Amino acid sequence: MSSEKFESLEDDLNSLIDDLKSCERNLSNSSGEERKSLLRKVEKKLEEANLTLHELESEAKLAPVNYRTQMLGKIRHYRNDIEHYSRIMKRGYNAGAGGVDNSGFDREERLESSNRAKLLQGHQSLQRATESIARSHQIAAETDQIGVEIIDELGQQRESLVRTRDRLTETDANLVKSRQILKGMLRRMMTDKMILAVFIVIELACLGGVIYWKFFS
Repeated sequence: MSSEKFESLEDDLNSLIDDLKSCERNLSNSSGEERKSLLRKVEKKLEEANLTLHELESEAKLAPVNYRTQMLGKIRHYRNDIEHYSRIMKRGYNAGAGGVDNSGFDREERLESSNRAKLLQGHQSLQRATESIARSHQIAAETDQIGVEIIDELGQQRESLVRTRDRLTETDANLVKSRQILKGMLRRMMTDKMILAVFIVIELACLGGVIYWKFFS
């Protein structure tokens, strides 16, 4: 939402309302073709005012919550003004509806009013479609952002798993080395025990030979 756009639309709407005020003052002192011209002008200004008001509403819907309440209050005030001038226009048409010369004019005005209403309805439908597309784009962008975050998180988890796997591989290699070292130590211990046993047997044999030589020879 652009606050500059809202303010620009607000300026346009205030200008239209000022024009409607001027027309209201002139209607009371007008008659005939001048009155018809003023009523046509009022209707066109009201059409433009309604379109501008609808754009203001669209901008307010996209505004942050802390600004939206103030904007909607202004919009309600503008809507009351527009409804006031709409009633004035209807009274102006009704005041001249009884004359023969005005009947053709009224039919023409009603047809033009119907066409303008259809145009306004089409514009509102287009505006709603535009807002829907904008919301869809916003949702798509948010979904893309979530997807990117998920991919990043999965990438981080993958890196963590790779590091864990590398540490486990290194630990397994260290365990293999440790087993090899332990096996080597065990073999040396067994060899040392065998050598020690041989030395003991030799010493016992020597001792037995000495004893036999001294006491039995």
